[in-house]
Amino acid sequence: MIPAIACFGDSCVDHYESLGQTFPGGNPVNFSVYLRRLGAQSSFIGAVGSDEEGELVLRALEEKHVDVSHVQILPGPTPSTQVVMDHGNRVFTSYDTGVMEDFALRPEDLAFIAEHQLAVTALWGKCEKELGAIRALGVPVAFDCADLPFDPVCQTALPNVDIAFFSDDSASEGELQELIRILAAKGPSIVVAMRGAQGSMAYDGEDFYTMGAIDCEVVDTLGAGDSFIAGFLEATLQGLPMEERMRAGSSCAAVTIGYVGAW
Repeated sequence: MIPAIACFGDSCVDHYESLGQTFPGGNPVNFSVYLRRLGAQSSFIGAVGSDEEGELVLRALEEKHVDVSHVQILPGPTPSTQVVMDHGNRVFTSYDTGVMEDFALRPEDLAFIAEHQLAVTALWGKCEKELGAIRALGVPVAFDCADLPFDPVCQTALPNVDIAFFSDDSASEGELQELIRILAAKGPSIVVAMRGAQGSMAYDGEDFYTMGAIDCEVVDTLGAGDSFIAGFLEATLQGLPMEERMRAGSSCAAVTIGYVGAW
């Protein structure tokens, strides 16, 4: 069975000091798990360290039936993030890059990604310079800019991106439309702004679309954006119209924020 979506780039573990718990995480890792939750096939292509936390990430992904055949186990620590909770909102206090310092996609990884229908990565994946090669292999690319769409990494990535995501819950609707147009001019055919409790806004080069957030209990917002992206991309593979893609993203995010940890 050929996986549908390749999720590539960084992995990490999220340490919740107040809870004394550790959860696997990282944008592409989260994408891959949420896609499986939605019934899609997914692969994670990235790296973990040669430590217990690396084993934790791999074991957890295997339990979710994510393809981990192209995960590199590199000598050193798995990247880690310290997380504290502030009224249901997660706050990152520190980040150790660990073995991501030495990570790079290999030729066999690019060939594997080419077997998928869609590829997705994010700001911290260290893959922005490989996106052109992936698109040249015929695979559409999605990219999460997080809340830093003008970061140099994102600006390098955007000309080779088909679907771009970013987070912004403070701009007015007019300001957001202007920002989206600027990002779309860089290359993406679709740009989606994730606005937290305000929902989302998308642009397909011609029209703007808005969608409200789904009313639900907020326990932990960690992974909300990643699950929105997974829902949107899974609906994209189904060929659904824009509003349905946005609704699918919101529905997936509503599930994720109802429990502690990304997944």
